[in-house]
Amino acid sequence: MSSELPGLDIAGRVRAKDIQMAAMADVRHRVLMITGAVDVIDHGVAMTLHLPEPGRWQVIKAETNLTDRTWTAMQIVTDADTRFVEEADSTVLSRQFARSFLAPDMRRLTLHHGEVRPGESVLMSFVLDCATDEPRYAHSHYIPEAHGSGDPTSDLEGVIADGMPQRPMLEMSVPVTVVR
Repeated sequence: MSSELPGLDIAGRVRAKDIQMAAMADVRHRVLMITGAVDVIDHGVAMTLHLPEPGRWQVIKAETNLTDRTWTAMQIVTDADTRFVEEADSTVLSRQFARSFLAPDMRRLTLHHGEVRPGESVLMSFVLDCATDEPRYAHSHYIPEAHGSGDPTSDLEGVIADGMPQRPMLEMSVPVTVVR
């Protein structure tokens, strides 16, 4: 019907911008579920979460790739008051990435050996230990042709070992619905 009314068919002219992320915190089970989408290639996304209380949280995150490029790795870096937990009962999981690397300082997680194509979603799970009720973390997506020397394997190995180069960040505050 919108194609019959000039000016109402905007699908070809408008792309999603300023995508919202949202979260839900289940206090009883200590689970934080986050969902949203990313439509930027040349920026990372820095998020502030507003948790009901500090402590250890199992994070389950789903994110949709709205860019026109394939992500072949993802990096998450926490603030100084937040750490990833690596214990037998806190496995890092992602359906789309076969491997993960956790930096020795426990503040940088890189998921790799996989891909998230345009329009696909990535699902990941990890545990964070948050010293405050407003933890911050930033995530970036690795796109080989946008990051390096032309040798995707060599560039990815560097990203895994040393982290992704610093990029401009889009800041976002993520609303958290609390379930008790």
